[in-house]
Amino acid sequence: MIEAFLHEVLQEDIGRGDLYALVSEPVAASAKIIAKSEGILAGRHYIDVLARMECFQITWYCNDGDTFGCGELLAQIEGDSHTLLRIERTLLNMLLHASSIATLTRAFVHKIAPYGTKLLDTRKTRPLLRVFEKYASRCGGAINHRMGLDDCLMLKDTHLKTIENLETFMVQARQKIPFTSKIELEAECVEDAIYFMSLGADIVMCDNMTPEQLRSVVAHREENFPAVLLEASGNISLQSIEAYAKTGVDAISSGAFIHQAAWIDISMKMQ
Repeated sequence: MIEAFLHEVLQEDIGRGDLYALVSEPVAASAKIIAKSEGILAGRHYIDVLARMECFQITWYCNDGDTFGCGELLAQIEGDSHTLLRIERTLLNMLLHASSIATLTRAFVHKIAPYGTKLLDTRKTRPLLRVFEKYASRCGGAINHRMGLDDCLMLKDTHLKTIENLETFMVQARQKIPFTSKIELEAECVEDAIYFMSLGADIVMCDNMTPEQLRSVVAHREENFPAVLLEASGNISLQSIEAYAKTGVDAISSGAFIHQAAWIDISMKMQ
């Protein structure tokens, strides 16, 4: 799967061939990958596969999930000049994209770590980049939420509008979905959250609730449905996430640390 992804990424950049290679013969070359800002590394796993595919050597000085500082040497690559120049942009784009997501994710994780709350990513990913972006969020310390519609039955407000009798639907769902699959319902108010717990939801997502509302939901869960997992979601920012973690919810989901990650600065310098 990674090889196929990398083949498409390379093809996008190379097209019918690197015109530079038409002009000069290849020579032995090496290059340094240097951080020009601080951050969290992600992308090494993919770049190792790229190195095997394109037959160049890479020596890493940083692992996925490690913190690096401005000016730090992240890796050194060796190969012929045609290869290194051909893969330069692909390598840097993957490293920049993934490390930028991991860096912002780590900032979110640090905010809620004292409270034992899990940080979850979402399906708000760029088309065809879901696996890559969710890998990057894991490098930053998040836990993957659903990869797609097939690994959890999640009923959001749009689904609920189409269901005439939710109690009947829940009974039918338990009969038809895989035994190991969970059912998650999205609640927009405290009353709905309490009702969904009574219906046997495995997870209740409390969407766009205030911390005060969440505390009420958590208290009801603790007293009546201790096995139900509670997830907070909806416009939760780096500035507000700590207040949500303090409510006692099990997890907080956010797409922000993926789709709002600003690219950090990493460059390749030929030697």
